[in-house]
Amino acid sequence: MKTSRSTIKKAVCSMFGHRYVVSKKITPHITEYQCKTCKCEITTTETGHLDVLTPELKEINETLAKFYRKRHALQSVA
Repeated sequence: MKTSRSTIKKAVCSMFGHRYVVSKKITPHITEYQCKTCKCEITTTETGHLDVLTPELKEINETLAKFYRKRHALQSVA
């Protein structure tokens, strides 16, 4: 019986834990992380807790990043 690599990687993470690295810095308080082994993604929520990165949260983070960049671009000009 063949097992896929992703199943093996997920099993390794469930036994030994994920190895998260920063994949995207949204704001100084909001960051997206990705596991080096299984490519699982998480993000910090508005309360500061870590949560699975759903498509809805990904869209929220993209919108927040646009507002953050726009705000800081205007502040640096003034």
